[in-house]
Amino acid sequence: MAVQTSAPIIVFDVNETLLDITTLEPLFERVFGDRAILREWFANLILYSQTMTLSGRYSPFGTLAVGILRMLASIHHVALDATDIDELQARMSTLPAHPDVLPALNCLRDAGFRLVTLSNSASGASPSALERAGLATFFERSFSVEAVKKFKPAPETYQMVARELNVELADLLLVACHLWDTAGAQAAGCLGALLTRPHNAPLFMDEVPMPDLMAPELGGLTEQIIQRWGGQA
Repeated sequence: MAVQTSAPIIVFDVNETLLDITTLEPLFERVFGDRAILREWFANLILYSQTMTLSGRYSPFGTLAVGILRMLASIHHVALDATDIDELQARMSTLPAHPDVLPALNCLRDAGFRLVTLSNSASGASPSALERAGLATFFERSFSVEAVKKFKPAPETYQMVARELNVELADLLLVACHLWDTAGAQAAGCLGALLTRPHNAPLFMDEVPMPDLMAPELGGLTEQIIQRWGGQA
């Protein structure tokens, strides 16, 4: 476990942690007849992003997302057309914030914490997904893994954030609703805070680090952060 005495800089994952990917469900229901295919798509998107990194290759997350959609269409014997691809890209760029996000960010900002984001998604032209969701002003920096061309949880992604902020890895607290992300951050030397949104849970195994903090919604996680470090932020 990372040693942390002063208030850490809080590094937020973006997709599913801050932004609600369930707004993609209507696309999957229309194309596949089953909105639950969203979860199969997202799991494969993470699987193949990590495969790319382990294979020493890189393709932008959005490009990979389209490729995975095409792969699933082949698996499920579904025909895709250009409008389906356009809809996926449009919906991914306009994901709304989860209802618990804005109050939590306000509390953390008012308590004096420094906030940044680290996303697998590539940076793009303004307005960004965070800008469209009304969240961008809370963060002093928004980092993308495209800078190192490796996807989380590769250690280089977290190292890049520490380097750019001129702090130690132990000075970062990674907040994510994916254990593969918090575990990766902790393995690199950061603190990890797991948000157990639906479809996400801790993995109880000896070799998997338990998150330093954990809660089912962001308000509860924020309370823990402020209780632990609020006077030092």
